[in-house]
Amino acid sequence: MQSQDVAQHSAPAGRPGPPGPAVDVEQAEAALVEHYPRLVRLAYLVLPAGPGRHRRVLTAHALAQRALPRGRTPAPVIPAQSTGRDGDPGYACVRLRVLRAALAAGRAGGRRAWPGRDRLPSPLPQVWGLRLFPRSGGADELALDQRLSALSAAGRAAYVLRGLEKLPDEKVREVLAAAGAADPDAALREADGVPERYALLDSPEFDPCSLQARPTDLMRRRRHARAALTAAAALAVCGALVARSDGGRGADGAAAPPYARNPAAEAALDPGRVTRASPTAWRTAARTGFSVWPARGDRTGDRALLRRALAVWARPGATVRVSATPGTPTGGPAGPPQLLYAGDVDGARVVLFHDGLRIARYAEPEDSTAGAVLDLARVDGATGAEAEALVLGRADGNVRYLTAPWVTRAAERDLLKPSAGAMDLGLAHGVTGPLAGPFRRASACTSWNVLQLTDAGGTRLFTDLGELVPAHLTAGRPGAPREAAGAEALRTWSPYGCSLAAARGLGVRSVNAWAFAGQPLPEGGGSASWVCTRAETWRGDGARTLAQFRTPGRAHGAVVARSDTSTACGPRAAHVLAGVLWKARSGSWYLLAAGGRDTASLRVTGDVTARAEGPLLAVRARRGATAVLKGTLDDGRTIGALR
Repeated sequence: MQSQDVAQHSAPAGRPGPPGPAVDVEQAEAALVEHYPRLVRLAYLVLPAGPGRHRRVLTAHALAQRALPRGRTPAPVIPAQSTGRDGDPGYACVRLRVLRAALAAGRAGGRRAWPGRDRLPSPLPQVWGLRLFPRSGGADELALDQRLSALSAAGRAAYVLRGLEKLPDEKVREVLAAAGAADPDAALREADGVPERYALLDSPEFDPCSLQARPTDLMRRRRHARAALTAAAALAVCGALVARSDGGRGADGAAAPPYARNPAAEAALDPGRVTRASPTAWRTAARTGFSVWPARGDRTGDRALLRRALAVWARPGATVRVSATPGTPTGGPAGPPQLLYAGDVDGARVVLFHDGLRIARYAEPEDSTAGAVLDLARVDGATGAEAEALVLGRADGNVRYLTAPWVTRAAERDLLKPSAGAMDLGLAHGVTGPLAGPFRRASACTSWNVLQLTDAGGTRLFTDLGELVPAHLTAGRPGAPREAAGAEALRTWSPYGCSLAAARGLGVRSVNAWAFAGQPLPEGGGSASWVCTRAETWRGDGARTLAQFRTPGRAHGAVVARSDTSTACGPRAAHVLAGVLWKARSGSWYLLAAGGRDTASLRVTGDVTARAEGPLLAVRARRGATAVLKGTLDDGRTIGALR
């Protein structure tokens, strides 16, 4: 249960407790040897991911190996939480030193580089002739690693201490403060934004002690050192001359060198083989998806630009910023992709491709390939509304879209103001005018701008969630939702638009808002509304479901329950149950609960015991009470509260 009227204030950052028993070198060494794989895993998870897995593995081992104290040192009174480490001051001491060094590495180098030589924990270990990296995990591990890489070093440490070390938040604050984190509370808040997939931290994906090895360049190692240096110097001179002559644009731009000749791969990189849909294909197609979009833009004939875009997609170089929505494969195209757009957008040259599974967006500055960007998004099965718009570019807080050829009008609407009109954006060869993005730096959410598109089939709303494909907004009972552009749907969405920020960066396909209950409040407090918002993803799992509660006079709903694994509020399970502690004007507290119309009865146990027939329950409770909610559906099935 959550209390709506009581603000939650974070406690001050925990300070290290008094020193524990002194730990000598032998005791610390015994703990390090016994728990070495765990300590190296902890360091690997906290280190930034930018420089690559090989260097991250070696640095994690270096941090653990340099964790031994030089003499006797006080041990922090922060016990480990698992058998074999409980109350071991040696382990607590070594773990703290590893964490302190990992946080220092993250602060010194950020996501793109390690700290300078004077800050590196150790020059050892070194590996010559091999590249080492952990075994690859699945899509869930990849998604978690991407989410963690977006956090600060302290945020990653907070998440890992919770999930790997099983420390409660109070102890996490103490460890982070002792390790030198500037703001442990901020680190915990960062960690709150990552789904609690703690079991994945034990995956081989994050095990730097179980490694795969691959050789470095074998041919180069055969050459004599002096000949290699001479050749490298000559190559550098030639490269500088070429760069000087063509403004920094080689044939492949910012792409990495090719690994080996492969006819199939080379065919996929040939701009002359890129496919293009007929300008009128969408008019007679049985399925209106990205495959029938024509190629648009004023650079569709720029073979050099298309060549660079294809080469970077296949082999992004070290300077290319690459992003992919969760669950999206990041490899190059298996064959020649379809060209959707190539042109100039807000000071950049942009190319959009579709390979049947993904949208790839390549962008480079107008005068150089330095700073090239590659974005990938999964769009398999997209049709109709799901294939109506793509992000062309973002600049100065604005978003510009490329729309489907069947779209006749584009407009901007504030989702929080349902009675306000839509402002026309204009369309020029499918490209919209700039739309103010919904995200603001200020904490208060006063507007949420969405894209409104109109075609022969009606009007639809889409929201930018920081990805290539905007999310389609709908409203109504799961399984039979309607478009969110209607007057009733707009009123439903209005108090809950700001909650869309919770679905940012999840690879969201669509978001539905379902007003599943209205509830009279005790003591004549008016009528409250219950709404469930569910963000479905392109990969089919990891849907984010929020149960929200709103009382009269409040501009926004309050999130009272959240799940990333529940089927509630979705087409497979069109039911939901949620509860909240509510404070009346008199000062009395009540436990309120509500389910969908198919809920026959509700039962609550724990600090509060009550039963009610029908989908609503209101019973007096004390502040801070905890309870367990159960509901019985009309068909006799039992459901629990969303959490």
